[in-house]
Order: sequence, then C-alpha cells, then structure tokens
Amino acid sequence: MSEIADAASGAAQEAGSTPPAADETPWRRLDRRMLVVGPFSLLVRVVPVVVVLLLSGQGDPIRVWIAAGAAVAAVVAGVLRWRTTRYRITPERVELHSGWLNRQRRSVPRDRIRTVDLTAKLLHRVFGLSVVRVSAATAGVQAGGGLSLDAVSKAEAERLRRELLEHSPATADRTDDSAAGAPPTQELARLRWAWLRYAPLTFSSIAGMGAIAATAFNLLDDLGLDPRDIRAVDDTAARLAAAPVLIAVAVVALALLALLVVGALLLFAERWYAYRLTREPDGTLRVRRGLLTRRSLSVAERRLRGAEVVEPVLLRLGRGAQARAVSTGLAGDPQGGALQPPAPRAESHRVASAALRVPPEQITQASLRRHPRAALTRRVVRAVGPALVLAAAAFGVGDLLDLGWLGPLALALVPVAALLGWDRYRSLGHQLTGGFLVARSGSLVRRTVALQRGGVIGWTFRQTLFQRRAGLVSLEAVTAAGRGGYTVLDLGARDAVDLADATVPDLLTAFRAPLPAAAGAEHPPGDLPAQRAGRRAQERLHHG
Repeated sequence: MSEIADAASGAAQEAGSTPPAADETPWRRLDRRMLVVGPFSLLVRVVPVVVVLLLSGQGDPIRVWIAAGAAVAAVVAGVLRWRTTRYRITPERVELHSGWLNRQRRSVPRDRIRTVDLTAKLLHRVFGLSVVRVSAATAGVQAGGGLSLDAVSKAEAERLRRELLEHSPATADRTDDSAAGAPPTQELARLRWAWLRYAPLTFSSIAGMGAIAATAFNLLDDLGLDPRDIRAVDDTAARLAAAPVLIAVAVVALALLALLVVGALLLFAERWYAYRLTREPDGTLRVRRGLLTRRSLSVAERRLRGAEVVEPVLLRLGRGAQARAVSTGLAGDPQGGALQPPAPRAESHRVASAALRVPPEQITQASLRRHPRAALTRRVVRAVGPALVLAAAAFGVGDLLDLGWLGPLALALVPVAALLGWDRYRSLGHQLTGGFLVARSGSLVRRTVALQRGGVIGWTFRQTLFQRRAGLVSLEAVTAAGRGGYTVLDLGARDAVDLADATVPDLLTAFRAPLPAAAGAEHPPGDLPAQRAGRRAQERLHHG
C-alpha cells in the first residue's frame, strides 16, 4: 500500500522537472535504541509464557518452539523496521517512508497538522524514548489522517512537538530564546486525588477491568491451567455451593463489586497520575498524564472549535463530569480529546471555560431554551413502547413456563422507562450565545457541547416520518472538528431554520425564499415555508 499526498509534485518529478528546494532536506532515522526496545517489548510478553509452560508441566515442545520462533522473528522485524524507516520535516510537509515488503509513503502538509501526541510506555521511558503521533485534518471524516514516529529520543520528541505546532512553518527553527516576548506557561488544572471517588463511576474503568479479567482467563486457558485446581479457590467454591442461594449470590456480587472498585481506582491512578493541563507559550493546550505510560497531548488553540462536557449516567448521579476538546485532528483519539479526568461537574465547566477563554455562562453553563412539548411526547413513547412490548412478552413466557413472577417484574420496568423518557426531554436544550452554538441532549450519556459559530461549515436537516407528523426537525451542525457534526434534536420546523440562519447569517437566505408554485397548485396542509426551506436545505445544502 502506498500513500502519496502530493500527486502534483510527484507528477512533476516524473516529467523531469527540477525538484523543489524541500527535497534538499536530509532524511532522518528513528533512534538506534529502538533496535533494543522493539524486540525486548515482545520478549517481555513471550518469556513469562514460556516460564509458566515449563514450570507448570504443560510445556508442550511445539508451544515452546513457537514462542522462541516468535522472539527471533521479533528481533529480525525490529532490525528491518529500523533500516527501512526514515522521515524528514521540510518547511511545507512532514514525510515518512517505511516498510520493506509493504512499503508506505506518508506525506502530511504542515498547515494541516492539528495535534501532536507524545506517548512513552514503560520500556520507552527506561531507554529515554517517546512515540510521536501527528494528527492532521483530512478531506473526510476518518481516522488515520497523520503519521506516527515510533520512536525518537525524548529531547527530539519535544523539539518535534514545538516545531510541528508552530503557527508558521517559516518560524519553525526559532529557539526558545527568540521567543522572549511569549507569555509564560499557564497552568489551568492539575490532579486532585479526591477525584478518585469518580473512578468507579466511569464505564471505561469497568470495561478496562473486564478486558483485563478476560485476557487473564484466556491466557490461563491457553496454558491448560484451571483456577479451580487451586485448593483455596476450590474450597471457596464448595462453601458457596453449600450456602443458601441468596447468600451465595450476594457474596459473589460483593466480591465482584470490590474487585471492580479496586481495579477502577488502579486504572484511574495509572491513566491520570501527574495530570496537568497547561497553556503553552507556543499557543497550544497541553495535557500531560500517566504513571507507567506517560502521555502528552498538544492541541493547537487556533484549531480549537469548542468544548464538550460529558456526563455518563453513573458519573452524573455522582455529580461528576468530564471536559473534552472539540478540535480538528482528534477524530481517532481513543480518549476523545479529554482535557481532564472525571471530576466534579463544576470543575469540568471551569476547565472548558479556561480552555476556550470564555465565561462558562456563555458556553456549557448557558441558560438553554426548552424544546417543544411534542419532543417530550416522542421521548416518552419511544421509551415506554418497547417496555410495554417486553412486559407483554414476559407475561406470555411466564404463563408458558409457569413463572408467574416474570410478568410483574417486567411490568415494573414501565415506570422506569417513562422516567427515562422524561429525563431525556429534560436534558434537551439549545442556545445561541455571542460566539457559540450550545446544545445538550442525552440521558444515559448527557452531552453539552459549545461549538464556535465560525466552526460551522454546513447544515443537515433530518426529519423522520414520525417527526414530520409532530412538526419536529433534527438539525446537525456540520464541522471539521470533533465528531464531524453535532445535532440539535427535535426542534420545531421553523425554529430549526431560524437557528441555522442565526448561527451562520446569510447561509440559508436563498433557501428561506418561498418556493415557486405551479399555476393552480396549492401547498399541502401543514407545509409551512420554514418546513419547505428545511427540506430544500436538506436536499441541496451539506457542506464539509
């Protein structure tokens, strides 16, 4: 697979024209210490498996030879990878050539670079190395719009971070001394260990513990080991089997809960140890964190298009939240551009305000406008309807299987569903402040996003059959940042067009004009001018 970002330049070279001055920039190689780190990282995973196989008596010679062969292959692959990888930074582009059998050619224009992520796992830190990941804006909404240098020295990584996030390529080589007039580093937030109480309330920590447990179980199964063979485990299982069912279930549930809580606390500490959010003199927001794996994410402020406060249901019940950046180049970030760990809700709004340099009352804490009552009816029906169907099915199954308690249990979910629908409506809201479009939605995961009006590059109007009957429209603000689009759900048809027109003035002017009608033709009932404008905008207007 070959990726060539500058087709015009390549065509010119094939035609025999004079290569540009950028071609005189020398190529660089990755740090030589990667010849040790790459193979050693695989050996760290392979050697314990071989030791367990030999000590447990399950040492199948085939498995041992396979593990040894994998170790040798890792050493060879590491050498080939180092020999075939080179990169260079010209005044206009960042280029990376890698691969032997599968050659890759990546070229990223420097003016499209949005974020630089420095990651150093434990082995990298031991050898003083760091991985540099460069994210860039792409023509479409996709991940992988950038390149990765695995790995360079720590000093080189920091130099690359400053150089690649410069405002102008022409000033890329300036030193820190030449920037004497730049403002000092400003600390916006740092870790408070009291935030540990929010760790068990996040889905990511629970999912992380589940993944670790599944990996451990699969490893033991592959090695032919059964935890039940351990005497202590076998004795505990026998005692639980002899105990009453409710007591056994309660003991197992409490044990799992304790394991999840402890694991969530450990994962939180590993991910967010030494967390700091700073505003750097080079005009970037920088998030540094991590205990075993150190990570530094730099987001160019000039590419920041807004902020988002996310409240998953458990975190929301604990009055917590998490602030995230809405910026180009973060589409593939696994943490979604998180600016902070799970923290008190007020702290999340403060961090979003500090990142955007705008009072919170104008962004994520703005007073929002309610949506039409029809939106409430729609949400309650969508929540209660499936619950009623489930309850009816439960009564039928209960009669067939002589489980009389099943139907009433399912019926008890109906008021819970109605409450969920009401909460979803209560979370709906939008507002247009001085420079931002603010929208909020969701119940299981409530999101409040403040999007810069200048970052909106188009609109998408969506209207299902049921929305059309209720006179509602979902309006999506299309942007090149974040998820690529942010939706204001279930607006009135006229309100949707008015909001889009007010957010980006004159963009919908042509679509708001009355549609020409054929002689003698009449508009169908309920076909308001705003609804016709919305349908025409949906058909003809979708930039980005």
